[in-house]
Amino acid sequence: MSFNWLDVTVFVGFVAAVVSVGLYKSRHEKTGEDYFLAGRGLKWWLIGFSLIAANISSEQFVGMSGDAAKHVGLAIASYEWMAAITLVVVAFAFLPYFLRAGIYTMPEFLEYRYNAAARTIMAVLTLLVYMLLLGSVTYSGALTISTMAAKMDPARSISIQNAALVIGIIAMVYVAAGGLKACAWADLIQGSALILGGACIMVFAFKKLGAATEPLAFVEDVRTGAVGFKTFAQDTGAIDRFWELNKVRMNMFLPKDDKILPWTALMLGLWIPNFYYWGLNQYITQRTLGSASLSEGQKGIVFSAFMKLLIPFVIVVPGIIAFNLFANDMQNQSAGDNAATIAKYAQANPETRLIDVVEAPTEDAVAAWPAGRFMIAVYADEASMKAARMQNPFVLPLTKDTYDALKIGEYTVFDSDDKAWQTIFPALASELEPYNRFVRDAAKAAGATVTTEKFIAYKYDTALGQLLSSVLPARTGLVGFVLAALLGAIVSSLAAMLNAASTIFTMDIFKKYIHPGAGQKTIVTLGRICVIAFSFVAVFLAPQLGNPKIGPGIFTIIQASQGFLSPGILAVFAFGLLVRKAPPIAGVVGLVLNVVAYGLLWYLSTLPGFMALPKMDIIIGNFLNRMAICFGLCLVVMTMITIVKPLAQPVEFHSKTDLNLTSSGGAKLAGIVVVVITLVLYVLFSPLGLAK
Repeated sequence: MSFNWLDVTVFVGFVAAVVSVGLYKSRHEKTGEDYFLAGRGLKWWLIGFSLIAANISSEQFVGMSGDAAKHVGLAIASYEWMAAITLVVVAFAFLPYFLRAGIYTMPEFLEYRYNAAARTIMAVLTLLVYMLLLGSVTYSGALTISTMAAKMDPARSISIQNAALVIGIIAMVYVAAGGLKACAWADLIQGSALILGGACIMVFAFKKLGAATEPLAFVEDVRTGAVGFKTFAQDTGAIDRFWELNKVRMNMFLPKDDKILPWTALMLGLWIPNFYYWGLNQYITQRTLGSASLSEGQKGIVFSAFMKLLIPFVIVVPGIIAFNLFANDMQNQSAGDNAATIAKYAQANPETRLIDVVEAPTEDAVAAWPAGRFMIAVYADEASMKAARMQNPFVLPLTKDTYDALKIGEYTVFDSDDKAWQTIFPALASELEPYNRFVRDAAKAAGATVTTEKFIAYKYDTALGQLLSSVLPARTGLVGFVLAALLGAIVSSLAAMLNAASTIFTMDIFKKYIHPGAGQKTIVTLGRICVIAFSFVAVFLAPQLGNPKIGPGIFTIIQASQGFLSPGILAVFAFGLLVRKAPPIAGVVGLVLNVVAYGLLWYLSTLPGFMALPKMDIIIGNFLNRMAICFGLCLVVMTMITIVKPLAQPVEFHSKTDLNLTSSGGAKLAGIVVVVITLVLYVLFSPLGLAK
């Protein structure tokens, strides 16, 4: 792929248009309501596009397409299709209460329903999780830019840190200046562009799949992750190729022991983050809190629910195709992440015959290195390492300083969350089993803690970067448009989080406790300062999330970490709305209990001895199942508290707003249609539907 003057023009023009429109439409922010809630004047079409743009970001384009490239396939689309149903429920079951309360933030509603302590706990927890989200969105966007740059011109690579800095600055500029209204108007452009850009990627990915003459990769079995390759006759169409290669990955229901998205999680676990995210998550709900009326808010939410049905076809399907086309490239990309881990294994197990350490190997030596054995290629410095062309997944590059600094604990095992790993590197996989068993037995006898180093087979999160750099036609401006749409998606989500984090800190922490009498000018000024500060947090954290030891993929990391927040918040909100005699202490206990319980279950899931107990792997091995357990536990405890100490009189939700709170009948009918379509899609891509 080449990036010519036309692409540059389109890219720069798009970015300039987004920032200019956002700033122009929000140039009169004088009060907190103007800055944080767009003066409560957003129309349905702005709300709909803004919800999609705030949600669909590098987290989806990079993380979701990366999970789609794995054995998971279309099943990862449940995050989108379940969201369509969730949004419809939120529009008619949640939004009327929130608008009636006249709140700025979701933590503020907890004070309205419970007490100030519940508000503060939620505000602090939300800010902590948002720090991770800010870093993860910035990282996954920077990863895509870095991947594309390296593929276009290896000599001019862009580091994750520099790419993150560019993304952070663009978002910071218009959010700090214009607040929510700037976000909403920028999202109108970015939301439509990202769907159109995703559709372009999908079309050209199918075109390249149909024209491919080389062997194409496919997942043979989602249970084992085994990978095979198949060559097609030249006259075989793209759709036929796609279906033959990927039918096994088009099933929405994965085995119950799957680590990422078992079918059991669809019963309850996945609904918890969905309802939290779309109904109670500040950077999403802030758009609906800025609605001009209840009717406008409901229509906007249902409009976004319909668009959610389209998202898997422009994100998940291209991710599946990316593995078909670029599995070898993804395997080569994994070498850098595997280098330190396999070097540590060589230190821990010096008798291994599968790993050699070679200083500054020649390019010919790298190309001729045989599969099955690993070469740790040690170079004098970073520049020398980058200059060497690495096109062999068994050649693992490290600088001499990095290699010399590697440390290995006495009780360290080597494992992988990647199902394909054992079939890609069978010799090392078979050697690991007795070695890991020996280490665990020794650690148990010594009463020592076991640490884990993780291998990967493929760098799946590069799926989007592979597509962008290889399937789009050059010299058409399309590369520039799609890259701009992707950058816009990243920036819009980052902007939404910056605005939300700024709002929570200003309204729930600063104005509540530090300076209750702060004037409107002070509030707006502090909001802008917070945006700048949180932008630097995002840029700082982004490179840290590229460490392969932190988890199975950026999308799963983000979802799993929110388990500390979402089950407890959903339980407290739902219980408070349905059980009007629940006392304030019930809300406080529910929030704190979830953090403790989820943290404990997460810790237990890391203990090999505990996980070896019957059914433990299924019960708490997946984070969605842990969420479901915590959600149920919070409800049980809150129920017991209410039985013991109910309020004398039920809580009444008095109106504190001048907004028109008349519900929309048209939106309700459209919402029913969206729900029916969603259920039909689940049937079509179920074992029953696929068997026909």
